[in-house]
Amino acid sequence: MPKLATSTPAVVLEGLAVGVDNLRHDVVLSPRFVELGRAQIARLIARHGELDAVLSAEVVRSTQGPAWMRNQAGRTAQQKNDPSGWRSALAELLVGSLNRAKKEARLSVDLLARLAVTKFVRTEMNQQFLQVLERCRVQVKSCDNMRQERAHEYRERLAAFQVRKRIILRKTGQEIFETLREVEKSTLARTRRSLFGEETSDESYFTYPMFLNRLLFSEDGRDDYLCAEHYVMMGNWDRDPDRYGRMREIASGFLRSIYGEEVSAEALDSWMNVPENARELVGTGTPEDSAEGIAQQERLAAWVRLLEDQQVMENVIASYHVVPLLSEYAPRINPQQLKNALIDRTECDRVERMIQEHGKLSPNSLYAAVAKVASCRGAERAKVAARFLGDFFHYHRDLRRLEVVNAALDSVNLAGNERLQELSRVNGTLYEFLLPEEQVETVAERVLRHVVMKADVRDSTRLTRTMMEKGLNPASYFSLNFYDPVNKLLEKYGAQKVFLEGDAIILAILEREGEPGLAVSRMCVLAREIIEIVRGYNELMQRSGMPQLELGIGITSQESAPLYLMDGEHQIMISEALNESDRLSSCNKKARKVMEPQAGPFHVYAFQAAELDENGNPEDVILSYNLGGIRMNENAFRKLQQEITLEPLKVRLPAALAVSDKGDYKLFSATVPVDRDIFRKIVVRESRIPRIDPADFAVKGWTERSYYEICTDPAIYAALEKKKSASKS
Repeated sequence: MPKLATSTPAVVLEGLAVGVDNLRHDVVLSPRFVELGRAQIARLIARHGELDAVLSAEVVRSTQGPAWMRNQAGRTAQQKNDPSGWRSALAELLVGSLNRAKKEARLSVDLLARLAVTKFVRTEMNQQFLQVLERCRVQVKSCDNMRQERAHEYRERLAAFQVRKRIILRKTGQEIFETLREVEKSTLARTRRSLFGEETSDESYFTYPMFLNRLLFSEDGRDDYLCAEHYVMMGNWDRDPDRYGRMREIASGFLRSIYGEEVSAEALDSWMNVPENARELVGTGTPEDSAEGIAQQERLAAWVRLLEDQQVMENVIASYHVVPLLSEYAPRINPQQLKNALIDRTECDRVERMIQEHGKLSPNSLYAAVAKVASCRGAERAKVAARFLGDFFHYHRDLRRLEVVNAALDSVNLAGNERLQELSRVNGTLYEFLLPEEQVETVAERVLRHVVMKADVRDSTRLTRTMMEKGLNPASYFSLNFYDPVNKLLEKYGAQKVFLEGDAIILAILEREGEPGLAVSRMCVLAREIIEIVRGYNELMQRSGMPQLELGIGITSQESAPLYLMDGEHQIMISEALNESDRLSSCNKKARKVMEPQAGPFHVYAFQAAELDENGNPEDVILSYNLGGIRMNENAFRKLQQEITLEPLKVRLPAALAVSDKGDYKLFSATVPVDRDIFRKIVVRESRIPRIDPADFAVKGWTERSYYEICTDPAIYAALEKKKSASKS
């Protein structure tokens, strides 16, 4: 028994983000490609529907007017009807998607592009048919006042166009398929091999043959003409003994008779997905003088007997002899009627009467085909059976591929609504496949990661109440001393305001592709400048007897783009960084009571107040102290280390300050480029989190976790400058 090859078609879109509906992948295709594609599909439909004359009259009428208008309209029509433009745009688009897949090391990106193009073509075929129909209806109506003969001719053509819809769409789909196949063979296959190597059955991009499937643009893969021309025309009516489902059962029975009844349905299906297996089993019907040839002849004889026992052998023979009759008699006579007429006397008489009623047709070709089917015997019969097995496997494979592609197309959303596109784009879930001249802005706008900062005002409720009791305006106080100064800093650091809470402001810096990766370091300098501004205003307010602002700032870095909700035209950011920055900026009341008198030059502390549960969140047992300080998460610290050089810092702090932190800590200094000629110093402190007794904050030991502070105390920076001056001298 020959060892049969196996194949199971699949489309795997691994690593792709789902769109805003959380079900499908949002895709936008190049506007120019879409325009050229629509024009090309409409042109093909009009040509195969024999409506060129009707639509050419439409063009003539539309160009009546001044010369400059006629010339412009003529150029536009010529561009849209240029088939080479569509082919060129198709190749550019798909080569671009391959290059993007290589850059992102994810071939599923290119598979998504191929699926999107397939879905676009399918959708537009039906839509353009309706549009061509509507354009012709308008043209026919406008011709009612013209010569009666022309109006009558146009109406007849339009009626025939509607009746022949299935045929027109089939021919249009096949011509588009030929273009896709030509682009694949001349450009895409070579580009893919160049970027990803040779295609093998165990690699993910073995999916590509599924896009070279003649059934891809058919309605359901059961088109009689398509099957007759490229596969084999089986029955399509429920009463037909050779309909596809039954022939599949017969072929499965044949394979089980060779390999055993225990063979699974999945194995049988995978064998029938390889047309070459048919030749391995039964050869070509021409005996070969070898041991394998003799075995093939024996299996072929068994296959012929099975077809005859199932009473479908005559149908198989007729399916090949009916093909030449289709061009002569169809579509006036149904292809299935013609095939059945070759083997059934009653059906033959019925078809003969239909031919005679037409008048212009001759039944001679029908008679000749009936005679050929009846005379098919012996060796010729075996050749037909061998050919049929190969053609059936071929059709079965392409039908399976069609089913898989159809299922994959359900996961693709061609986002046509601009608002939906924008929502998906800002959430980083929109896949845009554009032509080179359309890509410039899109690549520059791609967000890779983001940093969030929350600046939280301490005891804002008490502050507001105190001011109102004194007859002062807290709204203007917050605005002049906090919100307005911060707003003036945003452009300088490339930050944006996410939103305001009553006592807090939340900012973000988005790090885009192609930009210097300095989001965390710039946010640290921005946070320090906010602390300094508020400190300066506090000194003024203190002289005037006004209450002072107390801040706590949290900085969080996240290695992905943020997500967004759309509230009308307003974007609302969704990010885990928002919640974490809120925790980092907070200050526990008990921790403040204990630490404020002894905090020293450091303004951020973290304590573990209880043991962790097995599945607990570490943050649930952390008590935070943040008064006039800046705390960052570990991811922001690691990102800061990548962005700039953190140099270990050893400075002599004043004696009163040096004992304030009883735990081990490390200090680092760094220089941050803010602008071309502007640099700012920052000092970063890394310290381990102690385990404490929450009753009195007595240290019981040290955890392996660390917390991170951007130092804000002037004494630390004064000591740094003093060390710098000493080293120079």
